[in-house]
Amino acid sequence: MALDQVDIDDYELKEDGQLVPKNESEMSFLDHLEVLRWHIIYSLIAVVVIGIGVFLARDFVFDSLIMGPKNPTFLSYVAACQFSEFVGLGDRLCVEPVDFEVIVTEMGELFLTHIKVSMILGLIFSFPFIFWQFWKFIKPGLHEHEQSAIQGVVLVCSLLFFTGVSFGYFVISPFAVNFLVGYQIADIAPQVRLTSLVNYMVMFTAPAGLIFELPVVVYFLAKVGLLTPEFMRQYRRHAIIGILALSALITPPDVVTQFLIGIPLYFLYEISIGVAARMAKKYEASLTSTK
Repeated sequence: MALDQVDIDDYELKEDGQLVPKNESEMSFLDHLEVLRWHIIYSLIAVVVIGIGVFLARDFVFDSLIMGPKNPTFLSYVAACQFSEFVGLGDRLCVEPVDFEVIVTEMGELFLTHIKVSMILGLIFSFPFIFWQFWKFIKPGLHEHEQSAIQGVVLVCSLLFFTGVSFGYFVISPFAVNFLVGYQIADIAPQVRLTSLVNYMVMFTAPAGLIFELPVVVYFLAKVGLLTPEFMRQYRRHAIIGILALSALITPPDVVTQFLIGIPLYFLYEISIGVAARMAKKYEASLTSTK
């Protein structure tokens, strides 16, 4: 039976909005695909709706968000200068952004970039809803004690994701943009294509949001016994090298910027060791209780 020929009468809508077969115990592979398809459709609708809202707010999106690190009033620059004065360093930590011109070189580049930015931000802002749809899909396959053990996973993952994105936007992007644009050879005035600026801003923010999900990944791996705190402690030095290498990949070749992202990643690794230790105790207790 084709997916578009599945009888809707064989499904029921639960109170939480989840579409499931009336006889859930007899779900076939096509039934699972049908449920998954609806979750994907709902997620795409959320991305499109939020993307349209972003599209309509183009002045704020481009003037305040995309061009933010270019403006002297950017929050990161103001905070760094205030912190410098607070600790008695005067204006030594104040950052003056590099002045550069943003240009377009192709017809239609402005419009296409506008659509691209709207969809990317729509995807980022709808992350909690998308993850909630994913969670609703896998939740029926878990036992009750497994569901209760990971309550609040949508909230935790969303907070970690937005924390990572905010870190990438307010910490990584201003230093990275100033380094890349301010790097000079001879007497060449910096001119940056709009598409290049957008691509780099995405590279500085979205990967950071995913990297900040490390404690959650460790939680699930430790929960099933695939990762132990002893293993993470034993290979801590290797992890530090890996963190520095990862920082170098997602940031420009600037030592300061690499440490700016490397230090939080190291703290996330240490937090993940604590998470793994806690889950390892529960895993060992569950094995003992089944004997």
